[in-house]
Amino acid sequence: MNKTMLDDATRYHLLKLLTEHPESTQRELAAAMGVSLGKTNYCLKALVDKGLVKMGNFRSNPNKDVYAYLLTPEGVQEKARVTVRFLHRKMAEYDTLQAEIAALRREVDGLSASGLDAGRGAA
Repeated sequence: MNKTMLDDATRYHLLKLLTEHPESTQRELAAAMGVSLGKTNYCLKALVDKGLVKMGNFRSNPNKDVYAYLLTPEGVQEKARVTVRFLHRKMAEYDTLQAEIAALRREVDGLSASGLDAGRGAA
């Protein structure tokens, strides 16, 4: 499987959406994630093939073409693992961003102290 298609961010968002809205169509999932329908189909198939998601149709719905994507017990465990990895990555990105902001503030303060007006923004 192509690693770029089902990276942790994509896996996290897809598993989260499936948990919250198992009755979503592939088109709805694609729109919610901001990816193509083809990528959504590919990723769902990969999750089904790995045994993390199963497809079933709603018994009560007269339209038997309506499917639900349900996380298997393995899928629930994977969602927990990918959520932790995603959180750690976002926290690292946040720490990096805070350091960059602090460095920029020091630079702007240095410009102001030297008599140059850098046109301070709202930050």
